[in-house]
Amino acid sequence: MSNLDQIAKLAGFSKATVSRVLNQSPHVSHETRTKILKIMQEMDYVPNRNAISLSKGQTLQIGIITSTINEIVLAFLDSFVEIAGQYSFQTIIYTSGEDKKKELQAFEDLKRKRIDALVIISCVNDTDLLSTYCKYGPIVSWQRMEHTAIRSVAMDQYEGYMLALQHLIQKGYTRIANAFGRPSSINTQSRQRAYEHIMSEHNLPILQHWNHSSIYNIRDGEQVVRDLLQRRDEFPEAILCANDYVAVGILCEARRQSLSVPEDLAIIGFDNTELAHTMGITTVQNPIMGQAQNAFFMLSPQLIGRQMELHSLEYSLIERTTT
Repeated sequence: MSNLDQIAKLAGFSKATVSRVLNQSPHVSHETRTKILKIMQEMDYVPNRNAISLSKGQTLQIGIITSTINEIVLAFLDSFVEIAGQYSFQTIIYTSGEDKKKELQAFEDLKRKRIDALVIISCVNDTDLLSTYCKYGPIVSWQRMEHTAIRSVAMDQYEGYMLALQHLIQKGYTRIANAFGRPSSINTQSRQRAYEHIMSEHNLPILQHWNHSSIYNIRDGEQVVRDLLQRRDEFPEAILCANDYVAVGILCEARRQSLSVPEDLAIIGFDNTELAHTMGITTVQNPIMGQAQNAFFMLSPQLIGRQMELHSLEYSLIERTTT
């Protein structure tokens, strides 16, 4: 007699009912589910994951592709892994290091049914190529996509950047610099548009040597301050950063250079990480957790057979001591 037969006999239910409990079917009463789970616990029964996968026609695994893992990516990963786990899905992390061939391995695994769905955090392959894999399973992206076949949970950072710019101008800052991220990304382009729009609207100066690109981390932020100090006659009053880690680097180097923050240089980060809270950095609250949950919700029709309602998300400004 199999373990499932024994559990069914002890519980007084059919083997099909026991299977429904194992597969987390909603068509089982709370009392029945509780009784069967208690017997499973007493028997120290561990379900065979492969058997469950075969019965469902799913691997119960979701792939996540990212070029690298940093603190901001980890925030997304933690939230997605948690919500996926609530529905019995495990995750496989593919790190590509921006290698196009390594990146495509994740998409090939989707094609070969080794995973049920794929989440893109960041990718470098052409989106026209990646979109051809949509026929093999659901794909959703946190990176903003130009191709409409791949749905994205990303928010338009134009809105968040506008909040930061409006805050600085209301505070009386008029000479504003930028530390942008990857030049080719849609997020960077949105931030540039927001900056040029609001600066022009207020007849404020836009000087190219105040703008830096490919600025990603603390060390990059430190270098930005050193570069800006090369032209003290045209030193900005404030700087907006690609993320909070860049803001930390700028803050620390400004202090080393005997600059007073925010009197000599105001600083605004982006994302509202714990580090920004610890360092007292004004920043834009980026609801990363909600976007990660929305990524799973977008996949839900194909994964669990029902559409889940997406969170309504928006940016907000968190004012601290650097402005």
